[in-house]
Amino acid sequence: MAESDKGFAGSIPQLYDTLMVPLIFGAYAADMAELVAAAAPGAVLETAAGSGAVTRALAPRLRADARYVVTDLSQPMLDHASSRQGTDSRIEWRQADALALPFADASFDAVCCQFGAMFFPDRVAGYAEARRVLRPGGRFVFSVWDRIEENAFADDVTRAVATVFPDDPPRFLARTPHGYHDAALIREELRRAGFTDIAIATHAKQSHAPSARDAATAYCQGTPLRNEIEARDASLLQLATDRAAQAIARRHGTGPVAGKIQAHVIVASG
Repeated sequence: MAESDKGFAGSIPQLYDTLMVPLIFGAYAADMAELVAAAAPGAVLETAAGSGAVTRALAPRLRADARYVVTDLSQPMLDHASSRQGTDSRIEWRQADALALPFADASFDAVCCQFGAMFFPDRVAGYAEARRVLRPGGRFVFSVWDRIEENAFADDVTRAVATVFPDDPPRFLARTPHGYHDAALIREELRRAGFTDIAIATHAKQSHAPSARDAATAYCQGTPLRNEIEARDASLLQLATDRAAQAIARRHGTGPVAGKIQAHVIVASG
């Protein structure tokens, strides 16, 4: 993973939340909230919380006396998530590295992480930390994107932006968000981290945007793909966005657009 893949700062948190969350994250956040809340956990840790899509879905489902600790490596993302949540005395916001959690052993009934594990520089270490802070019988619930070819808009954008930089195409989307899709590898790394009961389910959904332009702007300007584009030539950010919008429109139409998205949802315990 390139260092720029971790750059969620500047205008990215706002664009990510207003464009990317409704585009691809909202539906999966609702599913994760339901899955975590089903066990009525008294203490929940969320890692790599991003702009708070899961937090907003899960908090209303938790017990009135629950403890909910929400963390992210990026302080700008955490600040944005907190600003969206409103007052909730059950929630503690804390900047934290999922690979070195500042919590005691056996502190939580559930750990959840939506679309964050792909960014872990050492996933086994991150999984081991989740297991360490779980109480006996606790569950680690997380999701990762399937391969980019199963995710229409991400694939369209990656191919289109490559035409702007043919000698050095930005590969953020394929490399990181969609680069950790091998279910056998996920299972193996969880076992190496000490988990023994592992369930992996693959869920396809439809992604919707008001227009091809909205979808293109979300990916090109509301994710670290922007960092890659600007590192090559910041003056070409708009051209890259235009090319992506044109590609999405050619494939999905000029009005409101819809495209397939697909992800793995994992529940691990033991």
